[in-house]
Amino acid sequence: MKPLQLRQIERYLDLDSPLDCAGSYKIEKHGMMLFDKIESEDFSAIQGLPLLALSKILNSACLQIP
Repeated sequence: MKPLQLRQIERYLDLDSPLDCAGSYKIEKHGMMLFDKIESEDFSAIQGLPLLALSKILNSACLQIP
């Protein structure tokens, strides 16, 4: 996350009301603006269910997915 001024934090809280979210940010909304960069092998894991890992597990269990 990048350094933010208090007014930026307050504005973000007003825009997204993220206090009920893990990490208190909504990456799929304005929360993206809180970051300088994101490093991840599976971006979906940031939003919740890690879909790349799940697809590997399902494939290893011989379950076909699209």
